Amino acid sequence: MGNRRTPARVALLCGLSGLSMAAHAQGTPPPTLNSGDTAWMLTATMLVLLMTIPGLALFYGGMVRAKNLLSVLMQCFAITALVSVLWLVYGYSAAFSTTGMQAGHVGWHSIVGALDRVFLAGMKPDTLYNTVPESVFAMFQLTFAIITPALIVGAFAERMKFSALLWFSGLWLTVVYLPMAHMVWSGAGSLLGDLGVLDFAGGTVVHINAGIAGLVACLVIGKRKGYPTTPMPPHNLGYTVVGGSLLWLGWFGFNAGSAVAANGSAGMAMLVTQIATAGAALGWMTVEWALHGRPSVLGIVSGAVAGLVAITPAAGTAGPGGALVLGIVAGAVCFFSATRLKRRLGYDDSLDVFGVHAVAGILGGLLTGPLASPALGGFNAAVTSPMAQLWIQAKGVGFTIVWSGVLSLVLLKLIDWTIGLRVTEEQELMGLDLALHEERAYNL
Repeated sequence: MGNRRTPARVALLCGLSGLSMAAHAQGTPPPTLNSGDTAWMLTATMLVLLMTIPGLALFYGGMVRAKNLLSVLMQCFAITALVSVLWLVYGYSAAFSTTGMQAGHVGWHSIVGALDRVFLAGMKPDTLYNTVPESVFAMFQLTFAIITPALIVGAFAERMKFSALLWFSGLWLTVVYLPMAHMVWSGAGSLLGDLGVLDFAGGTVVHINAGIAGLVACLVIGKRKGYPTTPMPPHNLGYTVVGGSLLWLGWFGFNAGSAVAANGSAGMAMLVTQIATAGAALGWMTVEWALHGRPSVLGIVSGAVAGLVAITPAAGTAGPGGALVLGIVAGAVCFFSATRLKRRLGYDDSLDVFGVHAVAGILGGLLTGPLASPALGGFNAAVTSPMAQLWIQAKGVGFTIVWSGVLSLVLLKLIDWTIGLRVTEEQELMGLDLALHEERAYNL
């Protein structure tokens, strides 16, 4: 965004063919294909897709009861397919079309893209986005659009109808995610981009957005039968560790890939991602050990995810020292939000989507501002006042919370009034694997 936003995102203004031709007409050399950048972005795209299937699917699947394992895997897999088709039809255009956008002008196209790129109109094998094929960039961004609604699954796991899940995911992508991606990442003329909000890889667009939607969803749909008096322990923490490990691996594509180039920014994003994740895993483990007398496997894996989330918006601007501090703080804070805060307020966020993704996303989104300052070891020379950038970040975080919360509530109520959100009590007691899919994960 330039000095104010991720350089890779601003490149959209010159990466599409029409604007590239205009730049060439003025004497500016048109962008040329870089095979190294392209190879890295192909790899990063596969890594991000790996985060959803099988990474997130296994991470969530291990934490539910055995009778609901297949339902969670099915939800993640179906969302992957559904979002891929919607992205082709209108999603990419709504998120990244720059038609009608003007820097400093607030209008309809500062909130959502035009529909001139529906069905990927104008995209050819030689159409470039910056130094990579536009098809690669579109596919990379598709993997972000896939994992964001899939994250919400963890908040209402074990109790939502599959038909309601499909309707909610498609509508939520359309009404909530696509405009948010456009407002942050589409370049000059975007609402939050022009405000100066820094979000390198999706703190607001992905994690706060999904985490707030998850909180609203679990409140609207209600608690699982028997919660919190009936024990509902994870049925297979081995799956969760494998899934969490795949998320950690895939996140290098998520964060380092957001540089949209094989360069120093990608390298530093990869390094700070590793440091923050390690710090958060140790932070959660240490607090849990001190308070409960033992460290848990679920705790250290959850802490790692909290660190991955927190560093996401700051990955392109924070230094290694700032990443370590951010990670440690995120791990400790998310331990309390996923345990004591949830118990005190009484909501049933099944797999802690709010407690980890929203809370760590908010923390990372806010601290991205000061940590970007060179005075604090960051790499954004435009951030001359850490506190001023913190205020800008706060406005972006606040906007995202309201945007996702209000629109998610409207969508959930609409679906509940029409086809209904929740399975019957009998289906819930039986388990969604048998009740909705007539299959068992295990034949015992």
